[in-house]
Amino acid sequence: MQRDQLADFLRRRREAIRPAEVGITDGPRRRTTGLRREEVAMLAGMSVDYVVRLEQGRSSQPSTQLLGALARALRLSDDERDHLFRLAGHQPPPADGAARLARAGLIRMLDLLGDTPALVLSDLGEILAQNRAAALLTGDRTSFSGDRRYVVYRWFTDPGARAASPPEEQERQARELVADLRAAVGRRSGDPVVTGLVDRLRAASADFRRIWEEHEVAVRRADRKTLLHPRVGRLLMDCETLVTPDQGQQLLVLTPADAGTRERLELLRVLGTQEFPAGATDTPTR
Repeated sequence: MQRDQLADFLRRRREAIRPAEVGITDGPRRRTTGLRREEVAMLAGMSVDYVVRLEQGRSSQPSTQLLGALARALRLSDDERDHLFRLAGHQPPPADGAARLARAGLIRMLDLLGDTPALVLSDLGEILAQNRAAALLTGDRTSFSGDRRYVVYRWFTDPGARAASPPEEQERQARELVADLRAAVGRRSGDPVVTGLVDRLRAASADFRRIWEEHEVAVRRADRKTLLHPRVGRLLMDCETLVTPDQGQQLLVLTPADAGTRERLELLRVLGTQEFPAGATDTPTR
């Protein structure tokens, strides 16, 4: 671990970011040219004290999870992210592992979308990043571990994952999730990450086995679905998916499909996140 070089790199990257790039208002009394340390801590989900110790070269070795969070918070490019990992004494993620870190360009698009809910997902449905509007809509979906990272796994193994979807839409959504996973299996033939996920789903869910055996395949790009939100009620959303050229990551943008939904989303923005219920139902986003 190269503590001094790591400290210098983090400090310079923090100072190079304009607050507006990450959705922070640049007030008239602001003295720093870039982000404040507490702002980096907020964006990365860590303590201010740890950010200070990192920049002063006094920290313990950061984990790869923490480095990924810092890379997202500081809007690092792929090359800068790999450099960050090496300075911290870790090897950069391999090709398949790198897909678990949202690409810098997609992160910037999340910021630009502002009040429009948007998320970055892997091709297996793991939510890699989301903007504040998406967090208001679905809750924080970036902190799951193991197979629960994948929307399709939660859908078929956790009854609570379907609670935010009306009963009349659940079969369709289940089929769409399985068909999309089938497409990923075709693209990543022989990949143990994908085949292992399918094997564990087949073992865990008779419902998944039933649909999987029908061999339906379809990549999800556009959809309309109803979300049952615990605070503002029924929301009819149009979902548009933009896929990267290698099909490894997706940008999912959700927009209101009618005037009533638009009004309820405005109300949700006013309410903010302070009272978002702990353990709220897993609103499906794919």
